[in-house]
Amino acid sequence: LSETDPGSRVAFQSCKSSDPRDRVQFYDSWAQNYEKDHNLMSYRSPHLAVNFLSENFSGSRGEAQVLDVACGTGWVAKLMAELGFRHFVGVDGSKGMLELAAETGLYQDLRLALLGTQPLPAQTGVFDVVVIAGALDMCHAAKPGGFVCMVRGDHTGAPADKYKKDLERELQLMEEEGLWSLVGIKRVDRYMEDPHVNPERDDVQDKPYISGTVYLYQKSIDTAVKSRD
Repeated sequence: LSETDPGSRVAFQSCKSSDPRDRVQFYDSWAQNYEKDHNLMSYRSPHLAVNFLSENFSGSRGEAQVLDVACGTGWVAKLMAELGFRHFVGVDGSKGMLELAAETGLYQDLRLALLGTQPLPAQTGVFDVVVIAGALDMCHAAKPGGFVCMVRGDHTGAPADKYKKDLERELQLMEEEGLWSLVGIKRVDRYMEDPHVNPERDDVQDKPYISGTVYLYQKSIDTAVKSRD
């Protein structure tokens, strides 16, 4: 794409509230343009997650049970379906997003939950693959030997730095406790265009990109005595 739609950049800058309910309302209003705006900003998170997972998944794709957390409009499921995955359960906090995810026809079940404030509405220990949201709930949802894949952009600023530090501390702690083992971490230079920098206005020659990180873990086979309080 030669140019970024200014409206797409504005959309990424718009929701600054930390209140989950405000964010849900924002995503409800953004649902129809969500994929278009993300594509215009060269957003690669779904592709990064699916590609890295695909490189490391050796089970039966047609039989694998996939939990798509923060599934949005169903973008990840569409990419995974192209690679032969067939069974999806989606969870998201936005009803508008879930309505669009339902239109893909890929999900056997879609569940509404305010992620981060409500328990993850999914069975524990049954999923071969769990994609994208918070670490501990995702680990519990995966079955022994199942894969858990997370992708995050390396955004700048104190809140983002603290979140990354807290997340990686949690991931490391779970590994030390034997809940899962690290399959790999992949760092990428181009996660998405930086929505806070306008190349035309800010006098930069190349489009500025935010880097990103893909984390892939495999849940331990023997987890009977490795649960956390």
